[in-house]
Formats: sequence, C-alpha cells, structure tokens
Amino acid sequence: MSKLARLRDLRLIAGVVFAISIGPQAAQGQSPPQKEVHGSLDAFAAPGVALAWAILRGKEEASTEVVVRVDTDPSLYRSLIVVGVDPFTKASQPLAAVASVDGTMVVRLLRSRFAELPRTEWRLYLSARPGAADVPDLVVFYQGIPDTTPELKVERELSNSLARSIERAQRDLKAK
Repeated sequence: MSKLARLRDLRLIAGVVFAISIGPQAAQGQSPPQKEVHGSLDAFAAPGVALAWAILRGKEEASTEVVVRVDTDPSLYRSLIVVGVDPFTKASQPLAAVASVDGTMVVRLLRSRFAELPRTEWRLYLSARPGAADVPDLVVFYQGIPDTTPELKVERELSNSLARSIERAQRDLKAK
C-alpha cells in the first residue's frame, strides 16, 4: 500500500473517531423529544392522564359544544394548553390558555370550530407555568372529533357520561 493510500485511510479513521466522539456531546445540547400520542376514541388513558369526550347538543348547531374532561396525576402533569391546528398549513391557535390542572379539568369548545382547525392537541406539562419555549411532556392529539363520542341532549347527563368514560379508559389501561 502506498504512503498516500495509508495517509488517506488514517484520515478516514480519524474522521470516524472524531464524529463518534462528538456525537453524544452534540445530542446533549438538544431539547428532549416530546412524547406525542394519537387519541382516537372518546376516552383515552395513559399513565398520569385520562381524557373523555362528549357532545352536548344545543338548541341549534351553533351552540352545540364538545366537552372534554381531563384527569391528571398532578405529580406528572400540572398544566395543560389546548391548541387547534390546521393539519395542512400547520397554523395553530390556542383554544384554552395555560391552565393549572389539579386533578380534573373540563374544557368546552364549540363543535363548529373543528371545521377550521380539526387537529386538537392536548399539551401537558409537569411545570405549573410553562413558558412559550417549553416543550410539552406529553401531547395527546386528535384529528377531529372521535366517531365514538356520545351525543347528549341534557347537561345533567354530561358529568356521569364523562366519569364513566374516564373509568372505562383507566380500566382498559390497567388491563394492558
């Protein structure tokens, strides 16, 4: 092997060793990837969080609401932001501002808003007051309203329906 070929091989080996040695250091400067989960049914549960959906029909479509109950373990998730996203343009808008979640929270959204921004992201944070640059600890996203969402006509049925759905989702999670 010529001197030139050996020198080229040594440079190649040195380059590979250098790349391997700085790889972990470069990764340390990056923010951790957020965990994103697709919710598909009217009830969802993961460790530390459960969501249940229901539709409360209004006198007319314009007043029909989508109601979502969010239960969290405050040692895992202490705040929530709900964001609507256009899946094509990625334009987004807050639907519910940062809110402290101390166990249970109920979010009400007009059903008509799902036509404009069909992807709904439920961004959960360990921090009680996340900043704009903070990465959520968990994102549960839905494309539209789940097909299995029950439609109710009477407000007094809402709480029981949501509680049953939360219990079912948590039971299913434990069975896995």
